[in-house]
Order: sequence, then structure tokens, then C-alpha cells
Amino acid sequence: MLVGSAVRRVAIVGGVRIPFARAYSAYASVGNPDMLTAVLRALVQRCRLEGERLGDVAAGAVLKHSKDFNLTRESVLSSGLDPQTPGLDLQRACGTSLEAAIAIGNKIALGQIDCGIAAGVDTISDPPVVYPRDYQRLLLASYRGRSAGERIAPWFGLRPRHFRPVFPTVAEPRTGLSMGESTELMVQRWRIGREAQDQLAYESHRKAAAAWGEGFYDDLVEPYLGLAADNNVRPDTSLEKLAKLRPSFDVRDGTLTAGNSTPLTDGASAVLLASETWAERHRLPVLAYLSYGKVWAVDFASGHEGLLMAPAYAVPAMLRDARLTLQDFDYYEIHEAFAAQVLCTLAAWESAEFCRDRLGLDAPLGTIERTRLNVKGGSLAIGHPFAATGTRILATLAKLLAGDSAARRGLISVCTAGGMGVTAIVQK
Repeated sequence: MLVGSAVRRVAIVGGVRIPFARAYSAYASVGNPDMLTAVLRALVQRCRLEGERLGDVAAGAVLKHSKDFNLTRESVLSSGLDPQTPGLDLQRACGTSLEAAIAIGNKIALGQIDCGIAAGVDTISDPPVVYPRDYQRLLLASYRGRSAGERIAPWFGLRPRHFRPVFPTVAEPRTGLSMGESTELMVQRWRIGREAQDQLAYESHRKAAAAWGEGFYDDLVEPYLGLAADNNVRPDTSLEKLAKLRPSFDVRDGTLTAGNSTPLTDGASAVLLASETWAERHRLPVLAYLSYGKVWAVDFASGHEGLLMAPAYAVPAMLRDARLTLQDFDYYEIHEAFAAQVLCTLAAWESAEFCRDRLGLDAPLGTIERTRLNVKGGSLAIGHPFAATGTRILATLAKLLAGDSAARRGLISVCTAGGMGVTAIVQK
């Protein structure tokens, strides 16, 4: 559905997030609508968009109350944008906001809209706690009763078990395994050691602390509820401290710990995308361009592939689209759900057997220069509000490219629950 005669470039012209906070800490008193509204307002104010009608706003949350069925549109109405700006809710687990950026970007590229916002938000501190299905049936039976007797009768079946709350979980419905337990299986398959995982986690904290110290995040983060910086970053962590932590998912033989796994996190982030013409008309700088995107899924339920290995397939497919190699990038932003998951993905790309048998390639994709990986810290240090990580990474990468005259492009890779992955290429 191309509007016009040519596909347009998709400019990244701004991005902002609130500080990411460990669950049950700074944002324990607020929920998704509050945080998403706050980050949209911040972006609107920073980009001088008050009263502007944008083509669309796409955002989502992984953990969401039923009352927030129109979360994005409601947040748009409180953001300062023209009330005629549409809002779209979508969700692809941890890849939600990157998927939102690709969706908005496609509309801009095709000429359907001139500008739009992609965003994501998630809270662990305000989860959608519900009650058992039996209790729901009792309530509905009473509600449907036509007489007083029919409305009262179901209540004689009320039992104490009906008041046992049901909390959301991150276990996969197909396997019953948590994401951490699933990653332990990947570790066994790829033989990823504990020391390598702790080293990556240490580097994530060290880089994030340095980035905050040098002021890199000052114009990417809007203080919120008294918090001015991510409160999970540990400048004083060390390999010795990380080595002392006990396994979290397989207490006997496991290698995943609280230190080399992402913490449960609350937060929100957003990115403004536009055509070059719109950006110029609004006197907004073009930081970089969102050029390619790819989504993939793997068969994890049968055990054929690891739960978080979809990016290992999505990236080479995207490289074919772009006619690039894995080494043609100045920056690599790989979401750190777990240190082990990053290392498994890198090992797969280096494996001749995997690249031949699973990807159909004649040779391995090869190695990447580790000094170019998550150079301003990753999710292990910064935190991971599920749906907000994608646009957090996108804004970070756009700023990196804009500030580096020698850099040309960066790669984004995000694994997700359900055995999926979302990837993207950002270029100057």
C-alpha cells in the first residue's frame, strides 16, 4: 500500500525514557498508564510537539491490566499531543517496542504517515493479579441469575480456595519452564561457562556506570518520581562478588545467577520516527535511519531449538536483505536477557555446524569485536522492563551513531518469550 512513487527513509529524530527501576522500588506506587504517559509527555516536550497531530503512536506492555485495554490511546490523550493522534496497542513480549518502531517505520516508508512514536512500558510492581477460574465462573453465574434465588445460589459454592490469588508468571505455557530454566538448557547445549557469563555481566555494569558518569544518558533520560538514574547499575560490582552468587534456576548444577540475569524492572521508553521532510520542517535533527527489520521464531517446544535463539536466525536473514556481513557494523546492541543467552547467540554465529545445518550457510557468520558490543551497558545493568527495552536500545544506538563521525551502522537483536526474536539495522 505504497502512497506516492517511492519508498522513503525512516529517520530517528528523538528518543527518551524514564530511569529504569528495580521492581518494588521507586515506581511501586504507579502503573503502566502513568509511566507511558510520563515518557510520551517528555518526548513531546523535548521535541516541541505540543498540540501536534502525529500519524500514529504504537506502544505496548507485556504485563497489563484488563482495564488498560486501550493503554496507548489513553496515554496519548494525556501526552500533550493533538487528541486526534491515534494510538495502537501491540505486544511481542520483550520485542514489543522494537516491533512498534518497525511498524511505525513501515508506515512512514510507505508514505501512509509522516511521523509517529514507538514506545513500550512495563511494570512488575503493579501486576495483573487475578482470581481462580472457578471463582470467575461463580461470579458470572450469580450475575446471570434472573431472580434473587438464582443470583444467591452460586454463592453457596464459595470456598476458601477461591480467594487464592493467581499471579502472572514468565513460564512458557508449552513447556512449563521459566525463561531462566530454558536458558539453562541452552547453556548445556552450547557449553557456556559461569565465568564467561559473569564477565559479560561485569562488563555491562562497568560500561553502564561509565556512560552515566560521562553524561551520555543525560539527554536520553527524563527524571521521574525522584529517580534521576537507573537504580540497578552497580558501579562497585566485581567478578569476585558475582562469583559468590548462587544459581537461581538450577540450584544444583546451574550457572545463571541474579548477577548474570536481568533484574525484574519497571520503566518506559519512546522514540520519535519521521520522514526526512517532516523532520526538516519541524527543525528536528536526524540522528540515524531505521533501515531494516526482521522477526523470527523457533521451535523451542519440541526441544529442536533453545527458547531465546530466534535472533540467531533473524539476524542472518536480515543481513541477506541488507547485503551485509556480521562484521559490517560499528556497534552491536544485543539485549541481555541473560548473559548466557547473548553468549549462546554469539557461539551459534561462530559455529560452522550451526550455520550450515540450521541456517544453510556455506561458512560461519563469524565473530564480532566485543569492544563494540553494548558499549553503554546492556539490560543486565540498566534493567529490562519487558516492552520498553527495544526503544531504549534504539534511542541509545541512534545517539551513538550521531555522535561518532566514523561510524556507519549498528545492529539490534532482541530475544523474546515464545521463542521469538526481533532485530533491526540502524544506519547513518
